[in-house]
Amino acid sequence: MACYRISSGSPPRPEAPEGPRRRASALLAALALAAAPLALGQPRLLEPERAFALSVRALDERTVEARFAIADGYYLYRDKLRFTVEPGALAAPPQLPPGKIKHDEFFGTVETYRGPLPVRLALGKAAPGQAVTIVAESQGCADVGVCYPPSVQRVTLTLPAAGAGPGPTIEAAPEKKSWFK
Repeated sequence: MACYRISSGSPPRPEAPEGPRRRASALLAALALAAAPLALGQPRLLEPERAFALSVRALDERTVEARFAIADGYYLYRDKLRFTVEPGALAAPPQLPPGKIKHDEFFGTVETYRGPLPVRLALGKAAPGQAVTIVAESQGCADVGVCYPPSVQRVTLTLPAAGAGPGPTIEAAPEKKSWFK
């Protein structure tokens, strides 16, 4: 992680008198601190639910596919992924594809994922038409050297009837509507 210290290099000055000038100085100082990462060339980071966007769909009444869409310049740690289902349990461990080996300065040699990451989950005692919640725990980093704390994303879906085919894809954090897009 990168930390920056901003210093003007000049000796401290006496405080300004109370009133509008002091408030204006405080406002300018706050704006300068807010703009400092941009001025220092630090990139703007995505929110974790955008960097590691999760969607889920039922493939049939007993199988769910969880899919991470990992943004360019970001990666997830394989050994930090955990999946559970509520209510109930998974019938088998998640089917994770092999990751890419990376030497990480904090965690040593690890496997990571980039791009799309589909994970099949076999459900235990699930029934067609039942609503289940898939809980995905993950941790990842940005290539610029910033790591996110572990996060938990939840998606609730209804299992399809036997033979009905896959259900719709449901996003954990749907994209927010904006006037500017």
